[in-house]
Amino acid sequence: MYRFIYLFFMLATLGAHAQRMPERSEVRKGNRHYNKGDYKTAIERYTRALGHAPESFEATYDLGNALYKAEMFDKAEQTISRAAADTLRTDAERAETFYNLGNAQFKQQKYKEALESYRRSLLLNPADMEAKYNYAYTKKLLEQNQDQQGGGGNDQQQNQDEQNQNQDSEESQQNQNDSEQNQNNNEESQSPEGGQDPAQPDDGQEDDGQPQPLPAGISEQEQQQMLDAIQAQEDKTQDKLKEKQGVIVRGKKNW
Repeated sequence: MYRFIYLFFMLATLGAHAQRMPERSEVRKGNRHYNKGDYKTAIERYTRALGHAPESFEATYDLGNALYKAEMFDKAEQTISRAAADTLRTDAERAETFYNLGNAQFKQQKYKEALESYRRSLLLNPADMEAKYNYAYTKKLLEQNQDQQGGGGNDQQQNQDEQNQNQDSEESQQNQNDSEQNQNNNEESQSPEGGQDPAQPDDGQEDDGQPQPLPAGISEQEQQQMLDAIQAQEDKTQDKLKEKQGVIVRGKKNW
């Protein structure tokens, strides 16, 4: 008799709790459909959950993932952006959200936006190897597209700028050579007759001491540090860059 009363009390308590937080029940139902690959029904359940609790991070995050799986990438981006804006979540949760946001943007060929989302994910979780790969892959693809699409007036302006820079560089070099020649002539006139020119042994040293040009493509220090870390410490990431033809997508929570 006492056991029956206790069981009845527990069921009543759980029922009352479910009524106070119906969004959780909808999220759980949505997760079951999501795991079965029924993304349409999952979207309906997550949407119902948000109807009960519009501020629910879990429902928003899961809805964004279901929209992505249903290949509704624009709506997925909008939904995941709302989840990413929740600054009260843990770093791990926000890192995963930015990761998925980058995937939704990548699918729409918004490579600049995707690169920024992967970067923000890495700032929150620097150890995420898949985020590092997606970042490096997207950056490489973006640079290739920029090289291919650089035409028309932009190319003409860029060529003109390069010509002006080369001309300025040549004038500067000529002025420097003239100055060095004048200096050498002055030193020769001051040297004892038949003596060794003191400037000669230093010429080779000055050439060796010239600063080397920086590698091309370096713009933002933080991005370069990330890529350097990948190249120096994570060889398997670079191997994936050669083997794969797309970003890595995670379909489940990673926290």
